[in-house]
Amino acid sequence: EVQLQASGGGLVQAGGSLRLSCAASGFTFDDYAIGWFRQAPGKEREGVSCISNSDGSTYYADSVKGRFTISSDNAKNTVYLQMNSLKLEDTAVYYCAAGLIPVVTPYSEYEYDYWGQGTLVTVSS
Repeated sequence: EVQLQASGGGLVQAGGSLRLSCAASGFTFDDYAIGWFRQAPGKEREGVSCISNSDGSTYYADSVKGRFTISSDNAKNTVYLQMNSLKLEDTAVYYCAAGLIPVVTPYSEYEYDYWGQGTLVTVSS
């Protein structure tokens, strides 16, 4: 059974940091890219970041470049999203997803086969 377990969300003040984790099981981790998406209230789901577990290549949305860092621990089948300098507009439910490599358009949810449940990130002023 494929499982993606996202965790690490919470309430943080603007300017603060959080680290999200996505623990994967039930598929060959190295064959997949893991993406992070987010959905704020009343908005469409947005691709935030992605990492390929085969070569470590990464993607970041312009809105998070320089503030978020994605990394992968292939031994633990876990991907992390380190979020620094958080802004109010980063408030959203964050989801992780797995897509079979190659993922050509990492910002597109249609590239991904498996999805985890969301974890809520709330940034307060």
